[in-house]
Amino acid sequence: MLLNEKDAVREEVIKLSREITRLAGSIVHLVHRGEWSQAGELLVKARELVRELNKLVEKHPDLKYSGLVYNCLGEYVEAYMFYSIITQHSTPSISELEVTIVPYLQGLGDLIGEIRRYVIKLLDELKIEEAEEYLEVMEYIYSELRKLDYPDALTPGLRHKVDVASRLIEDTRVLLLNTKNSIRCIEKSRR
Repeated sequence: MLLNEKDAVREEVIKLSREITRLAGSIVHLVHRGEWSQAGELLVKARELVRELNKLVEKHPDLKYSGLVYNCLGEYVEAYMFYSIITQHSTPSISELEVTIVPYLQGLGDLIGEIRRYVIKLLDELKIEEAEEYLEVMEYIYSELRKLDYPDALTPGLRHKVDVASRLIEDTRVLLLNTKNSIRCIEKSRR
């Protein structure tokens, strides 16, 4: 009987995880498109599902601390933080997000890539100062994550995400510099 119950819970966790991950992807997509109202509506739905998931796994620590749950909650954190940073210029705390530390850190690690995509969009629109501000946000998140020197068993995948973030930030910095230099060259040629 216990295994049947555990299997039923696991199946429900899989279903909720997929839905949370799907919603998180949609939220990020809508934020990039500037459809903030729709993204906010999906965020409310995602938050409800996260609460449902948390309640479901509360008595099942083997599921609560599994990669399946960590991954979907990490996606949720990334989407929620991206939405908050872009639309409200704020960052919700771990308690506001109602997640544990591992998916919170994983989501922050992935957030740097989404902000980079947003910076590229801003550069395409020649919004240089705004792009520079978001590069600073990327650098701040990276510098805080870099301070966490724990084994992979405690923070699975975080070290790799920090390494990737370092490269993304450097590439973004070069892209920003190239854009600024191109604008300078155009301005000089017009004189």
